[in-house]
Amino acid sequence: MIRKKDLYKEVSELTVEVETRVRFNETDALGIVWHGNYLVYFEDAREAFGRKYGISYLDMLQAGYVTPIVASSCAHKLTLKYGDVIRIQATYVASPAAKIIFRFKILNEQDQVVCTGETTQVFLDQANNLSLAIPPFYEEWKAKLGLTEA
Repeated sequence: MIRKKDLYKEVSELTVEVETRVRFNETDALGIVWHGNYLVYFEDAREAFGRKYGISYLDMLQAGYVTPIVASSCAHKLTLKYGDVIRIQATYVASPAAKIIFRFKILNEQDQVVCTGETTQVFLDQANNLSLAIPPFYEEWKAKLGLTEA
């Protein structure tokens, strides 16, 4: 029996890391980063991933698809404050389904894990119909990187 967890595997070679400094407007009345901003940090890393590996949102749009997020999670471990320098890592998770999954890790200057998370995106065509099959451009991208099964 194939277990669901066996179908999804992090591809550690397909990771990007971006660095940023926490801005004042990202903090709340407690002086720490507001929890919703962690998803913005994830977005920064997803966009960097797309530029690096040739599968940006603009590439998807040009192929006739948009990829809305249908699931997201964050596990907060430590707090961040104004001025902190952080590194956001995004790692691609291979999936046999018509979706894109990323796992995230945010680290502080001491290399401590501040937050972990995951997002799942699906494919909608130009008429906003959900694509249950993997779109051809995405299949080609996966094949180019050796992510398809023989």
